Amino acid sequence: MKFRLFFACALLCSTTLSSPMSFAAQVVQNKPQQELASGSAMLVDLTTNEVLYSSNPNQPVPIASVTKLMAAMVTLDAKLPLDEKISVKITDSPVMRNIYSRVRLGSVVTRETMLLLTLMSSENRAATSLAHNYPGGFKAFVRAMNDKATALGMSQTRYVEPTGLSPDNVSSANDLILLLKASQTYPLLGKLSSTTKKHVNFESPRYALDFQNTNKLVFKDNWNIALTKTGFTNKAGHCLVMLTEMNKRKVAFVVLDSFGKYTHMADANRLKKWLETGRTTPIPASAKAYKKQRQIAANNSAS
Repeated sequence: MKFRLFFACALLCSTTLSSPMSFAAQVVQNKPQQELASGSAMLVDLTTNEVLYSSNPNQPVPIASVTKLMAAMVTLDAKLPLDEKISVKITDSPVMRNIYSRVRLGSVVTRETMLLLTLMSSENRAATSLAHNYPGGFKAFVRAMNDKATALGMSQTRYVEPTGLSPDNVSSANDLILLLKASQTYPLLGKLSSTTKKHVNFESPRYALDFQNTNKLVFKDNWNIALTKTGFTNKAGHCLVMLTEMNKRKVAFVVLDSFGKYTHMADANRLKKWLETGRTTPIPASAKAYKKQRQIAANNSAS
């Protein structure tokens, strides 16, 4: 009897030690959950497809310049020459009227440089120029964006232009996870979007400008970011999507409608810390009030 009891205990201990639950899995299952200052959020393990965090994942909201990730993707789908020099054009885009940019109308760079400026520094004229230099022009480009969204199963997504300036460009955290997963097969998107800074020479006329990444996390040593896109408008709030690593896991990360200039990046740090240590970080009272106000507005518009 003693031998059988000892054997059963040994077997139980052996099983427990040989197949331990990962700390990240324990964190996800145990409370308290990390609260974020963003209206919608989703974090997914790219290897197991496990949802590590989720908050309002299916709520369609304006996504601002996160739109540009799809714009870059359909540009690459068209297999146009990346070294072709194309001009800066905005004529067919009503939302670009009276929008300031350092990039001069009519100036010329390669299509790859336009992609870089679109993704790395969220340059609106660059994104619009990709559409104007697409087969069939601006309308065909926007149609291709929506067709791609449909093909990826992004049922809560709609695009009306390629920059994200329009509040009618909407998506959900869940849909953007699908877009991030698809982007893994486009290595150039990751390379360009995670570039920290670039000195760009333009032609016609000749001038040069310096650009930096809009996601400050790419400059941090404790982040390994494979792909990123930020966004902001008053309607959309601050938005951030990334392919990155947390707790030695490759993850797809989305936060939408964040309160405050750096809150989307702060939320990324909160989730990273929570996943890696199990410790939660409080959010400001002003962010809680903002989330409540936005949720009330969303409920009223839906009713």
